[in-house]
Amino acid sequence: MQETVAAAVPRPSGQVSAGLLYGLRIVVVAQAASLLVAASLAGQAVGAGEAMREAHVMAGMVVHLVALVQVVLAVLVWRPGRGAGWPALASVALLLVGMAQHVTWLWLGAHVPNGVVLFGLITAMLVWTWSPRAAVRR
Repeated sequence: MQETVAAAVPRPSGQVSAGLLYGLRIVVVAQAASLLVAASLAGQAVGAGEAMREAHVMAGMVVHLVALVQVVLAVLVWRPGRGAGWPALASVALLLVGMAQHVTWLWLGAHVPNGVVLFGLITAMLVWTWSPRAAVRR
């Protein structure tokens, strides 16, 4: 009886959709690039005028937009694609920590550590999305 039940339940096998995974890879690279630009503008904005601070804020807005797209793609890789679920959670964390950056911009004691968390999360996402394990269904 157990053999027939086990045979009736489909087991996930194969690979995650190549299109979804490739889309997630591109968005994660875009997220890493936008974070690098935002961080470099932050360093320049410390001693510069208002224009450089505005450029840093605009780069932060790009980070948020890319993070939102990343959340959508990570959820699609996870649920219909049957990929790993932790990248979806990490993508949501990236979005939330990035939003916290706008709240803490006056408090460098919170703003800088949040930025470090962002870089840690995006580094983990970069490593995972480009590894062969990302394509394996769960």
